[in-house]
Amino acid sequence: MAMQDLDKTAALERSDTAKRRQILDGARRTFLANGFDAASMNEIAREAGVSKGTLYVYFKSKEELFEAIVEAQCRQQGEQIFTLDAAADIESELKRLGRDFSRFLTRPGGVSELRTVIAIADRMPELGSQFYLSGPALGVGHLKAYFEDKVAAGVLVPHDCEVSAAQFIDACASTTFKPMLFNHAGAPTEERVAHVVDMAVRAFLAAYRAR
Repeated sequence: MAMQDLDKTAALERSDTAKRRQILDGARRTFLANGFDAASMNEIAREAGVSKGTLYVYFKSKEELFEAIVEAQCRQQGEQIFTLDAAADIESELKRLGRDFSRFLTRPGGVSELRTVIAIADRMPELGSQFYLSGPALGVGHLKAYFEDKVAAGVLVPHDCEVSAAQFIDACASTTFKPMLFNHAGAPTEERVAHVVDMAVRAFLAAYRAR
């Protein structure tokens, strides 16, 4: 293939990626404003600034669109938060993870997206399952592997690393995320996040750090 053809192909791929991102951004705004059931493909196309025909070239339905949004958010969570530095001090790394995770959960719009997933999981169980596998389960899996490596290195005592990973993640969001989920409170302060996460880290290390 000639260099000119390669340049054209690369340009088309960049354009395609940008258009897809534009559609996803518009769809996310529409879902947040109207909820899943009330959002229509017409509204999504209008919000995204594309024709309805272009919208259907990329996504066959709003279910597929919503699934793509969920997958993108979960992938971002996994890449940015649950990539752990094996060489770093375990206490500082767990504090970093816990604070980043809490901020991710309580970010603007994040709670609304989760409520939408929960609301449609009964009639779209495959979407609920996909969300769990590509989000919560993925995070637990990454942290489990990290703990297992620390057990092998003698930093942590042998224990059920999958359960401790899940418990640690839940502890980091304790009293900060659930009040938001049920509309009892707004986003926590940085000081509150740090306090809750520090307690979760201390409790975990008290239970599992090798003496």
